[in-house]
Amino acid sequence: MFLLQMKSAGEKILLYQFSEERLTAVKAVFKQMNIPTHVLRPDAFQHKIGYLLGLRGFGPTTFDKDAKFSFPHEVMVMHNIKKKRLDEVLQVLRDNDLKIPYKAVVTPFNTLWTLERLCETMEKEHAYMMARSENKAVAPANTHELLDANEREMENSQED
Repeated sequence: MFLLQMKSAGEKILLYQFSEERLTAVKAVFKQMNIPTHVLRPDAFQHKIGYLLGLRGFGPTTFDKDAKFSFPHEVMVMHNIKKKRLDEVLQVLRDNDLKIPYKAVVTPFNTLWTLERLCETMEKEHAYMMARSENKAVAPANTHELLDANEREMENSQED
C-alpha cells in the first residue's frame, strides 16, 4: 500500500522522490498548515493520481515488475488546495526556502494520468518555461498551447 486511503475530500499533498532531510522540512511546513502529506514509494509511478490520492473509483494498477522510470526530481502534487490557500502554500514554501520546481495541482484530467505521465508532463513544462525565461523558446507560444497539446496527447492515448 502506498498511502493511507482517505475518504474525505480535504486537502492533501503527495510527495515523491524527496531526500529524508528535505522531506522532514517539507512535512514540518505542511503540518503547521494542517495539510496532510503522503509520501509515495519510488515504484508508485505506475499508479494513477486518483488512486494515489485515495479517490473513489480508482484502483491499483497491475504492476509491471520490469518497468523502469528514472525521474530524479522532487515532486509535489496538491489536491483540493485552491485560490488563496494555494497562494499561501506557495508563499510558505518560499518563506522557508523550500524550492520545489516540480509541482502540480490535481485536475479532473490528471487524476486519470499515472504519476509517470504527470512527471513527464511537468518535466516538459519546466523545460519550456526555463527556455522561455532564457528567451530561447520557439513553440508553443504560451503555456495554454502547451497544456492544449498535452490534453490532445492524452485524448490520443485513450483512443489506442
